[in-house]
Amino acid sequence: MAIEAVRGDITRQEVDAIVNAANQGLAGGGGVDGAIHRAAGRAQLRAACEALGGCATGDAKATPGFNLAAQWIIHAVGPRWRGGGHGEAELLASCYRRSLVVAAELGARSIAFPAISTGIYGYPAAEAASVAVSTLRSTLASTPLGIELVRLVAFDDATFERYRELLAAPGPLSP
Repeated sequence: MAIEAVRGDITRQEVDAIVNAANQGLAGGGGVDGAIHRAAGRAQLRAACEALGGCATGDAKATPGFNLAAQWIIHAVGPRWRGGGHGEAELLASCYRRSLVVAAELGARSIAFPAISTGIYGYPAAEAASVAVSTLRSTLASTPLGIELVRLVAFDDATFERYRELLAAPGPLSP
């Protein structure tokens, strides 16, 4: 079991499942969500998302990957940042946990995550990275899911470096 960080484009990851930083309506928006909808095939993905009937904040649901290298897209709805005192960290952690569970239920052995909630939802990137790494480590260490590779995909250098620092620090599943 490995957790790694890469700098790149989530839509180009060659893994079993990629995670989409989705909105509650699962309607393609901007940022990561828009990029995934464009790369997967907007019409096909829109129809698949509409069939799911939306998704609550902190939860995750899956669709096929359509035109992506990934077989599945797991749509996780992160919280909007409202200062940190409204349960944002727990909701964000829930996105990572639920995405892992959904991936395992699909039989995925590898999964790639973007920096959920750090775009238009305004979650501070350094704090979001800490939540991501600690949640992934604790979930994977305590729950046998059969996932062999978790990849944290950073769109920018600062997020990539933060992931690398966090992954180098001691903790469950440290190298």
